[in-house]
Amino acid sequence: MEIKPLIESLLFVADEPVAIGRLAAAIGVKREAVEEALRVLSEEYEQRGLRLQRKGERVQMVTAPEAAPHIERFLDLELSSRLSAPALETLAIVAYQQPVTRAEIEAVRGVNCDSVLRTLVSKGLIEEVGRLPQAGRPIIYGTTFEFLQYFGLQDLAELPPLDEEEQDGS
Repeated sequence: MEIKPLIESLLFVADEPVAIGRLAAAIGVKREAVEEALRVLSEEYEQRGLRLQRKGERVQMVTAPEAAPHIERFLDLELSSRLSAPALETLAIVAYQQPVTRAEIEAVRGVNCDSVLRTLVSKGLIEEVGRLPQAGRPIIYGTTFEFLQYFGLQDLAELPPLDEEEQDGS
């Protein structure tokens, strides 16, 4: 069997994002072959109801974001809960500056972010990605695959660019 359909099959049955190295090992091919097959699959999916979502070394097969309302209706799901303005603001800081600590977020926002961070973690939009090797070992936050799904992104490179004023902190 060819590599591309094998990768597609593995991603279809995976219930979570899969490391590219794990795909290569499962199929018994080099990583480069998996990368090429993923590139081709991603291009093919652009015209279909599926997408490949990638974050770092992990990849997952997901439905197209534009299908979300129809899927929610089909599955009788409640509409996704909306995020508050402070949550969206905090999430934007994490998305663009990750990895980032609570103190760094609070320096940008100018207010305490404990409850907002707990909410974003509980919704699965951000996660602890490490700790700084300094006094207090502060948590470092980053976005998750759920973040990508929530906003219909295939990877973080699809985040809209910040304009110069936003980058300067003005």
